[in-house]
Amino acid sequence: MIKLNPKLSQKFSYTLLCFAAILAIAPVILMVFIIIKNGASAISWEFLSSMPKSGMCVGGILPAILGTLSIVSCAIVVTLPVGVCAAIYLNEYAKDNMLTRIIKLAIVNLAGVPSVVYGLFGLGIFVMFLKLGVSIIAGALTLSIMELPVIITTARSSLGSVPYSFREASLSLGVSRWQTIRHVVLPNAIPGILTGAILSIARISGETAPILFTAAAFYVPHLPRSIFDQVMALPYHLYIISTQIPNMPKNIIYGTALVLLMMVLTMSCIAIFARIYFRKRRKW
Repeated sequence: MIKLNPKLSQKFSYTLLCFAAILAIAPVILMVFIIIKNGASAISWEFLSSMPKSGMCVGGILPAILGTLSIVSCAIVVTLPVGVCAAIYLNEYAKDNMLTRIIKLAIVNLAGVPSVVYGLFGLGIFVMFLKLGVSIIAGALTLSIMELPVIITTARSSLGSVPYSFREASLSLGVSRWQTIRHVVLPNAIPGILTGAILSIARISGETAPILFTAAAFYVPHLPRSIFDQVMALPYHLYIISTQIPNMPKNIIYGTALVLLMMVLTMSCIAIFARIYFRKRRKW
């Protein structure tokens, strides 16, 4: 039996793991490089702050940016309280019974549903049955259902990471369970909950299928005035100008993709820095 040198084996394993890591991030770096190279020339104040003109071949993408921010903001306002409350119930109150198993099964199923199915569900329930029309609120409610599994899962994980001794110490002082959760458990679980919320925002910001049926329009000549307005959105706008409009300038297509990419990367960076900041403030 041949014995390998431990140092040589360690160096080989380290090199192999580094190569695997580089191989994993290389496509992302290449994609970002191509988008920046082809789209940087289109980025200007006019491009970011004006309305599209001449069949979207010139002008800016302000309605699409504001439309995306409106839909995502409404979605997180709806989802975050529901998701955190569901996580508190499952982690702090729920026993292993039929109701708990049904809720956990529903969360798993929600996480595995394709985004286009969410879009059709939103079209049938929010747009047609509840008669909200193709609007910001219909798209936000559809996206909120889509991001619920992420919020619930991250919130449960964060609540579960708080040491049980914190709960025991609080309860031993005569504090009720809800007061313990509110004043002891939740403050210590905020970093993970916040990180999960921001990452879910980054995810839904780039979704096209759900808003295609429920909120997005090909072109809207004005900015949104209420949550019941139909809006333009960056993912759908990018799809239209890259597939449906002939002779669209290449830099406009890549410039729109660059703006969307920067929005998603900015939210991801915010999540990372928020997690680092709150972890440094922990006393355990």
